[in-house]
Order: sequence, then structure tokens, then C-alpha cells
Amino acid sequence: MTAPNRYGRWLGANLQQAGMSQAQLAIALGLTRAAVSAWIAGRAEPREELKERIVTILEAELPQADDRSAIAPADRNLQWHHRPAHTDGGREYGNAAAFAFNADLSVLAREATQNSIDERLDHNAPVRVHYTLHELTDEHLESFLSAIQWGDLSPHLESAARAEQKVSRSLRAALNELAERQSLVLLRIDDFNASGLNGPEYENGNFAAVVRRQLDSHKQSVSRAGGSYGLGKATLWATSKYGLVLINSTLSEPHDGHTERRVIGRLDLPWHEVEETAYAGPAWFGTLETDPEREGVSRSWWATEQMVRDLHLDRSKAAPGTSFLIVGAHDASGDAETLQEMHDKLVRSLADAFWAAMVGGKAAAPLLDAHVTTLRNHEIVVSEQRVDPHQHHPALSRALRAYLDDDTVETLTAADQVAHATVPLVVTPRKGKASGRSKGALHDCVLLVTPAADNATTANRVICIRGNRMTIAEHRPREIPLGTPPFQAVLLAGYATGREGTEVAEAEAFLRASEPPEHDKWDRTEELTSSYEKGALTRLKEFRSSIDKTVRGVVGQRDFERNRGPKVLRELLKLENPRVSRPPIVQGAPSVHHMQGSVDDTGAWSVTVTVKAPESEDPWLLTPIAKFDVRSGGRPTVRWTDLTAVEGCRVDGENLRIEARVRQAIFVGVTDPATHPVKGRFARILVEVPKVRGGAA
Repeated sequence: MTAPNRYGRWLGANLQQAGMSQAQLAIALGLTRAAVSAWIAGRAEPREELKERIVTILEAELPQADDRSAIAPADRNLQWHHRPAHTDGGREYGNAAAFAFNADLSVLAREATQNSIDERLDHNAPVRVHYTLHELTDEHLESFLSAIQWGDLSPHLESAARAEQKVSRSLRAALNELAERQSLVLLRIDDFNASGLNGPEYENGNFAAVVRRQLDSHKQSVSRAGGSYGLGKATLWATSKYGLVLINSTLSEPHDGHTERRVIGRLDLPWHEVEETAYAGPAWFGTLETDPEREGVSRSWWATEQMVRDLHLDRSKAAPGTSFLIVGAHDASGDAETLQEMHDKLVRSLADAFWAAMVGGKAAAPLLDAHVTTLRNHEIVVSEQRVDPHQHHPALSRALRAYLDDDTVETLTAADQVAHATVPLVVTPRKGKASGRSKGALHDCVLLVTPAADNATTANRVICIRGNRMTIAEHRPREIPLGTPPFQAVLLAGYATGREGTEVAEAEAFLRASEPPEHDKWDRTEELTSSYEKGALTRLKEFRSSIDKTVRGVVGQRDFERNRGPKVLRELLKLENPRVSRPPIVQGAPSVHHMQGSVDDTGAWSVTVTVKAPESEDPWLLTPIAKFDVRSGGRPTVRWTDLTAVEGCRVDGENLRIEARVRQAIFVGVTDPATHPVKGRFARILVEVPKVRGGAA
């Protein structure tokens, strides 16, 4: 709202507070209702003597020129405004944008944190992101439901749940669960040193893009942004069982003279009817709009400190940024059901997606500082845990830090070294901008290779990164020489290289255009083929081949070629008959991708293990084996006392079953201290997952 309408905002708010209509005020002043309406709409402003009479009639205080705090009474006239159904009979049975991603905590952590980094305000300091899980029961639950006017929402929720569409069935199950368990999980995502939801209520800006629009990717720094579709914010609502998210933003730019506690709520329901009135689905929680042209609409308000506490939206720091409260948070994949499981999955997901953004150097601060805390009725269940990239991905973090500190080498000769090489990327010209026969601009990407840690759970992969250093893809180089020592590698492209310039910007835009909404690979997209000249896909294929070639050059291409033998002999050994059909061959076998754990009070190792499996049309049957990596002698095997399936698998006796076409599985294993050859704290634990005989049917 612009400054000239400040008086109209004040007048409308105080009319509501006094319980007086525009017509009643017009009669008291001896004027027409149209005159009062023009003041409220900002088309005109009364004379000073009329302002004094209005103050007397409304028993209010007229705000001073430099005082905008009295524009709207805080926390008053709050309501849920449900959008009426379309007059043409159209219906939406859910928000289509929410189905672009799975309602999975790992996807939420990736998308929400990416949006926070994209809105980083001070580029000399990291964005601080804090995820807080909070379970409410008993009087704590009742108090919260009262604050969000649950009684007014219930008829709409229950009506929407009676339909037979997918969203309605999920909503019905959520309402039944709430009634039975009398428990509700909130997940608040706070970011600090971010721009906040700036901008007007309805026109262009961050606020409207997030709260009132779909597919609007309104980013502060579009050229460096991780997202480009405007879909990521939908994961917030998708992670709520009720499609309900509350928002509190501290703005980096004043709006209506305020910066603190801009609050609003949004509910996404399918089409439904209440008392024979049809509603489109979306609803907003806020103060009643005073603009007569938006009659009945709820707008954001500048809340009191008490109100944000009641709504569980109080922010721990005054720094600009936004807090999103997901009401009824859950992990739809079923992998994380308890608070501890949800906490662990958030930590693991943040580490996997943003380890590079959390690494800093001597002269370069990290881009991100991430934390996770879990509460129940305001009591700590899991203490605040900082996500440490060097703990979760030590070799990769070492490689990136060496690059930031200019401490790399050309050839690896020691286990702690990082080799630095260049990978060319040819950026195809945009359509209509090609000149001559040039393939396009050349961008030199950075490849960092380092020996894998002794306890690394995955190796011989290249992690591909651009922009604000979010992990985009995990690339497996082809034709790595047999016997090559395990390594880990990072590919930095675009702005992730730390460089500026036209070729960097063009490479960044080219790669972003080649990413799907999930931003998890560089491949064919509609934007790529429609925006760039023919040959863009070929350039991407050449880029992947260059990555493979450069990796081989670093880890030992010469030995590899020698081990393959003379070309004439290789040709003689090709025994396949192309006319004979063969069953598909499954490449590789499942392997441990990631592992974290600790020794508990009984001396047992408790480990959470992530297994990556090649794509297969048949299930995998594996036997998890735990071994101690002792200082001398062989690696003795220890027994499990417990195996628990977490994601993508099930436990079958001593074995682990991964169903067909499942690419990732997570399980938790607890060892038996009685079988330990030494005390658990004196040895590292290794986990292997060999196939049971016939494990891939």
C-alpha cells in the first residue's frame, strides 16, 4: 500500500474497531457514502477540520506524519477468508503445484533451504536456517488451535475431506488421526539474513509471489537462483497434512512503515461446500481488508509479540527473514514417523543437499548455517544440532575448502591432497543470438578430486554443483581404471566456481534451463530446447563425456588404457552375437552410500545406513554385515541385535529386502556388544551389504 493511502488504511481500521459502517460515518458528517469510500480507497483525503471531527466521532487518535504504527490495530478483526467458487463452475480438487514433488522431508529441506539461500541478504555472512519440530498435546494443542481459529476452519476441513479425490482422502485420514491421538506436529522453518517477504499485498513482490500466487519465482537474485519454476514453495503446503502454513516475516525493506512481524496464514483445500455455499479451496488468515474493492478479503497484519508466540511463530533473532510454520507436518514417504526419525532425516537431507553451501574458507564465508531442534510441549526432545558438512561429507568438504583456500595440486601424491582440473562446457547460443558457425561460449568448470576417506560409504562419484552451491546431480564416471584407489570428486559450474563474467552468467543460465523442477540433473527440458539453438543437448552430452575424460586423466588414464590390452585382441574377444536376444543385465550391485552412528551406553554401535541400488526389475535380497576396523589383524565380524527398516526396504530375518526399481534404502542396525572383540569406542565400524544367494531374482 502506498503512502498516499495511509489515511485510508487508518480510517478503515478504526471504523471496524468502532463497529461503524461507512454509511453511518457519512451520515454523522453530513456527507455522502461515496466521499467516505473515496477516502478509504485513497482517491481523496478529507480536510483537516473533517479529520478532527472524525477523530472525535471514532474516539481514536490520528497518527502523526512519522508514526505509522496506528494505521491498523494489531491482532484485531482476524478472520479466515475462503475464496468463493468460480462462477463458471470450474473446480480444483487440490493444488496441482503440490504434486510436482513428493511430500517428503528431504524434498522439503532441499526446496525450502534453496529458497532461503537464494534470498541471502548480506553476502558477507551465511544465511542461518533453523528447522524446529514441535509436537503439541493436551492444553498446548488446545491453545494453538484456538489461536488459529480452528473452530471456524473445521466445517471447511470436514467438508473438503468428504470427497473421494486424493487430497480429500489424505485430509480425512489426518482429521481422524487428530481426533484419536490429540496430537499435532508443527515444523517451523526460520531463516535469518534473508530478504523477507517484502512488497505489497497484491502487486508484484516477494510477499505476493509466495502467499497469493502459483508458479511465480520472484527471486532477489534471479541469475544465481537455484530455483526457477516457482514450484518449490508448494512443498511447504504439501508437507502439511491439512495444507496449512502460517507465516511471520521480518522485512529487509519497510512496508507501511513496519518491518517486524508481518503475519498471514494460507490454507490449500480442494473445492468444497459449506452450508450450500461453494468455495474454490484456498483460504487466508489475516485481518479484514479495508479496501472496499477487496471486500471480505483477509490481508497480512503487523502482529503483537504475544500473538506470534500464540501462533508458535516467534523468531529468536531480529535479523530479516521469514518463518514458515507447517501445521500437521509429516513425511508422506513413511520413512520418518517418530520425532527422532523426522529429526534425523532433516539433518541427513540438509547435509546431503547443502554440504557445499556450508563449507567456508580462509577468506570466504559459508553461504549457509543450518540447525535442527526437536521439542514436545516446549520441552527439548532432541537438542539443537548444527549440520556439520565436514562430519557428513569429510572428503568432499575438504576438497571444496582446498579450492576456496587455493590449496590444490595438479597431481595427487598424498591422501589429504586435492587435485584441481578444468572441464570445458560449451554454452549453446540462445535462439536468435547465434553468430557465424560458433558452437557457443566456452566456460571452464572446475573439477576437484581427492582420495576417499577410509570409512567412506560411497566413492568414485562426481557431485555436480552450480549457483549457490546446492547439489544438483551425482554423476558416475565411466570406464574408471580397474584398481583405481577410491576417490570423491566435485564439479563446480557457473557461479559455484567463484568467478564472475559474461561466460559464467551464460553457463549458469544454460545449466539452470536444463534442469527439471526437481533440479536434480542436467538434461533435456522444454525451456532448454525452446530457448537455445539446436545442439544444446549435444553440448550437454559432450560435457558429461569431458567430465569422465578429465576424471580418468586425474586418477590414472594411462594405466587404464594399458590394462585394457591391444585393440586387435579386444576385438577378437568380442563374443556377443547381436542376433541373439539376451535378458537385460543389471549393472553393479547395491552398495553402502552413507553411514552415520555412535556408541551407546551399553557399548553397542547404532548405525543408520543408506544403501544405493542399481535399477533392477527384480528385488534385491541383501545380508547386512558389520565388521570392526581394528588397528591390527583382520576385520572381525560382529552380530546385530536389531535391524530396523527405515526407508525403501523391509527386514526379513537377518536379511534386507529392497523391492524392484527402488534405488535407495535406509536401515538402522544395532550391534551386540557381547560379540565385540574390543570395546566399541576403540574401533571403527564398517558395514557391507552382500547379496544373499539369489538376492537379485
